[in-house]
Amino acid sequence: MYMPISFDPPLVCIGVSPRRYSHRLIEETGEFVVNVPSIDLEEEMHFCGTKSGRDYDKFKETGLTAIPASKVKPPLIKECYGHLECKVVQSYVCGDHTLFVGEIVTASADEDVLDGERLNLLKARPIVQKNHVYYTVTDKK
Repeated sequence: MYMPISFDPPLVCIGVSPRRYSHRLIEETGEFVVNVPSIDLEEEMHFCGTKSGRDYDKFKETGLTAIPASKVKPPLIKECYGHLECKVVQSYVCGDHTLFVGEIVTASADEDVLDGERLNLLKARPIVQKNHVYYTVTDKK
């Protein structure tokens, strides 16, 4: 999960436990990618969020496809409709997690989820998760 926190410069933050393998990788590279999945990837995202890259090859286990990012070292996930490539500009210890603030150095989204330059949430169907229960947005009735 991520949260946008600034438009100028474009910044997002993520919270990662120091126990997580991802934490070490972010500290080593100073970079991370936010891959934005649709609800169609619910099972794959659950696996990726509950299994450690120390113990599993998540791409092999889920059938997801790693593709090179254009400006950072971590890979993009081809099957995700959106990607934010980020360089860490600050980090803060917040209780049992580290809050990494990343400057978005480039962003991309699949054309089929856009209306012009704007994301259409009904087309994208992003995952919203709370306590390992997954939802997406729906059209109001």
